[in-house]
Amino acid sequence: MSMNVGSPSAGADPEPMMEMNMTPLIDVMLVLIIMMIITIPKANHSVNLNMPVGTPPPPTKEPVVITIDVDFDGTILWDNAVVPDRGTLEAKLTDVAAQADQPEVHLRPNKLVSYKVVAGVMASAQRLGVTKIGLVGNEQFQ
Repeated sequence: MSMNVGSPSAGADPEPMMEMNMTPLIDVMLVLIIMMIITIPKANHSVNLNMPVGTPPPPTKEPVVITIDVDFDGTILWDNAVVPDRGTLEAKLTDVAAQADQPEVHLRPNKLVSYKVVAGVMASAQRLGVTKIGLVGNEQFQ
């Protein structure tokens, strides 16, 4: 009985290694991850604001408020008066935007109205230069 310790045949080439050594790759990836974690800036969840000090002066006069209601069917009401078409609404918004001290425009859409109508009113107001506009809850139409 004999034991073959060497290669099976003297003229044959050894078989190539089929697996890749993953240890260096894993080491490099771990180093890169640690470097990334170290260099990430600390998360800061505060916002620094310069707030005014003291009490503000009382308002000299009450603001003028214009109410635009949008009913469930898309009807637009300007201070409880029906606006017949988009041109009339834009003419009124142009008059508001032309004033030096613009009145506040309160937009009160019905909860059942299509967003397209409300977005159209807001887009017209923005395009024409109305700066004091806000959405207000509308209890009577809801």
